[in-house]
Amino acid sequence: MSSALTEPISGELPVVEAVCRAQMHTFSKTVVEAITLIEGMGVAGDAHAGTLVQHRSRKKRAPNQVNLRQVHLIHAELLDEARAAGHEVAPGDLGENVLTRGLDLLGLPTDTRLVIGETSVRITGLRNPCRQIDDFSPGLLKVVVAREDGVRTGSDVTLGATGGSESIDGVGIVRKSGVMAVVEQGGRIEAGMAIRVVLPREPFRSLEPV
Repeated sequence: MSSALTEPISGELPVVEAVCRAQMHTFSKTVVEAITLIEGMGVAGDAHAGTLVQHRSRKKRAPNQVNLRQVHLIHAELLDEARAAGHEVAPGDLGENVLTRGLDLLGLPTDTRLVIGETSVRITGLRNPCRQIDDFSPGLLKVVVAREDGVRTGSDVTLGATGGSESIDGVGIVRKSGVMAVVEQGGRIEAGMAIRVVLPREPFRSLEPV
């Protein structure tokens, strides 16, 4: 990994394309004009906000885990890819709080900070896609998960004991359904705001599912 990670992709300035939240534990979230981040908690009024884990399956297994999934960010280019594959996917449909455009979220190292306006979030890891994605749109899981060797396949994604994606054809995978972050500085975020990337100190650590 290098400082090139801070360069915009596709020649675009990294920006926020949409912001979303949901008060209930639903798969999709609702697009809103703005969201407010609360330091150490997450998105105000969102079901996943809290200092301790809020995702229902994880909370059931270990309710005292620190919440590393306060804010979910997805790159809008994934939605473009899904639409090209025939899926009707709109902002918020995959459960993200912040939809970005022009930034290689998946290529950033762990503990990268994204500064948006007065806010700052620290990336903690990857979202691990689960079968709920196929419940939303059959076959979409194969879009958001790919073999790490780049080989195309018609095989189904192998899910682990907790429902998250683990492999395809026994080969490791690339998880493309966004990153998770925690709020280090609160404030307001709305569509159109620029995103500034602050890389952590080297050596960099690749993102892992959280």
